[in-house]
Amino acid sequence: MTATWDPDAPGVLELPSGRRLRGRALRRPLPPGPEPAFAVRLLGTEPPQVPWASCRLHWPDFRLPADRAQAREVLGEAWAREESERVEIACAGGRGRTGTALACVAVLDGIPAGEAVAFVRRHYDPHAIETPWQRRHVRRFAEGRPGRSG
Repeated sequence: MTATWDPDAPGVLELPSGRRLRGRALRRPLPPGPEPAFAVRLLGTEPPQVPWASCRLHWPDFRLPADRAQAREVLGEAWAREESERVEIACAGGRGRTGTALACVAVLDGIPAGEAVAFVRRHYDPHAIETPWQRRHVRRFAEGRPGRSG
């Protein structure tokens, strides 16, 4: 791996494969240290421009992604890029949507869906994944089931 996050940096989640993603709250200042090479921003509105590659997943606060197929594609890209780039996943508060997305990426990395929420809460933030439908989304993500937007 090259150009990855320091495992002790705030918000960094290390997956079993050794990939490291940074989750964070966009309402807080950018943490000190290197910038991401790629960022996934989980917001209901268009975010400000950043000087690195980024994409926005339409994902309103306390809800689920508006387009589940796009979410699977974007999170798969984030997982793949993390092998050689610094990838950041962020929403306004850095817990609900970010935690849910990190749990989905953990599933892509091989963590069983039934353990992904606990893994993210243990290694990223104990308050991550805030709603029952966000937890259910992680299970359905593992099953490849699109489900309904919520």
